[in-house]
Amino acid sequence: MGFYMDFDQRLPIKIDSTSNGEFVPRELPTINTHANRIAREAIDLNRRKQRTNRRKFLLTACAAASSFVAFNQVNAAAGRRGGAFKVSPQSVSDHEHAANELAGNEFIFDVQGHYVVPPSLRRTLKPVCAEQSAVLSRDYMRCIGADDFIKDIFFDSDTDMMVLSFVPSRRDDEPLTAAEAAATRNIVEKLDGTQRLLIHGRCNPNQEGDLEGMDELAEKHRVSAWKCYTQWGPDGTGFFLTDETAGIPFIEKARTLGIKNICIHKGIPFSQQSYEHSTCRDIGIAAKQFPDVNFLIYHSGYVPGETEGPYNPYRGRGIDELIASVERAGLGLNSNVYAELGTTWRFLMRNPDEAAHVLGKLIKHLGPDNVLYGSDCVWYGSPQDQIQALRLFQISTEFQERFGYAPLTDKIKAKIFGLNAARVYNVNVPQVQSPQDHIADAIENYRNDPRPHYETWGPKTRREFLRLQTLRGHGAP
Repeated sequence: MGFYMDFDQRLPIKIDSTSNGEFVPRELPTINTHANRIAREAIDLNRRKQRTNRRKFLLTACAAASSFVAFNQVNAAAGRRGGAFKVSPQSVSDHEHAANELAGNEFIFDVQGHYVVPPSLRRTLKPVCAEQSAVLSRDYMRCIGADDFIKDIFFDSDTDMMVLSFVPSRRDDEPLTAAEAAATRNIVEKLDGTQRLLIHGRCNPNQEGDLEGMDELAEKHRVSAWKCYTQWGPDGTGFFLTDETAGIPFIEKARTLGIKNICIHKGIPFSQQSYEHSTCRDIGIAAKQFPDVNFLIYHSGYVPGETEGPYNPYRGRGIDELIASVERAGLGLNSNVYAELGTTWRFLMRNPDEAAHVLGKLIKHLGPDNVLYGSDCVWYGSPQDQIQALRLFQISTEFQERFGYAPLTDKIKAKIFGLNAARVYNVNVPQVQSPQDHIADAIENYRNDPRPHYETWGPKTRREFLRLQTLRGHGAP
């Protein structure tokens, strides 16, 4: 299917080859393309039973429920026993029942969002909302203006709050500057008068000027955390957080400025160059040395294309190395190391066995208070499908017994969805979750006539990925 697939052919649960622009998209496995086809057929059958058109039916909770039921059927037939989406057959046709099953009242704090305008396009492209144009070019990121960001995140999903993050770049070539991020935050604040959006300060301490630039980011842009990519460097060489010339000065500067949340991209390696710096081997040591600093490990060390199974402390890669690093440092459960799920969870939605292993072992070895929800949107369009999938997912009794995984209770999910991040960022949850403001009224009105697009924005093929790198002005993320 093309990027701008006809709306009637899209699915509300978006399982496709889209990447977040940090790695080459991987072809969707046959089992998932089959599941998508079964979901489309189920949606068509269920809408015919209700004598309604497909477009109208797609806007209902029954369409999402039909997708999850189809995914469960295909996964079960393939012998995947790690878990499933807890949704009943009744929900494919009973609108009220489906709405109740897919709904939730969790505080949803997405700690990894992106709004990216490549430098070469800033002056030539104006944001165009997908719903307003039948034909759009494939240029990045034409459809992702600030208004579209707000619509995808706050109107078309249950997200209450988000942290806006960054991609690595040279100081003279930032896809999204701190000033632009602050402008986006100001748009949201102007609408609602509350703090729905926080921002990161990008710092690559192995780049000249970045450590010194932390002062301005802290004072002028009121950043709530720092974001770094340990595999990245202006000369192609990364760094470890334990390096005396980069990592340690960076952490110490963050402490001095009083902003002690550090978000570190780990996993999703850009290439084999400096690959070792993409692993989590340095996390435990740094966290042990600086117990008053929170280390938020973006993607949890996950490597797309590598299978995540039961915890193996000797694997040396992926999520296992994050857990092993923390355990080698003797930190134990509920430490100052947090595993973030951006892009990781979206990949896990494809395979319930991997989903069960990743969520199960992170909760088991790091603790239920140390797993954070992130979507990596708007690369993946609205995060509503990711939210619904996490709400419904359950680890099977078989996997709980075999591997010692805890059941995914509503209490644990509420922590993952937002309560854990609220503690890290010192957020007043009742104030954010129940705002009396203009945007809350706008969202309420919008949901009387919703217009979701069910589209994803990131690259779907290798060619599109390389095109994105060209538009960014460099050859790697």
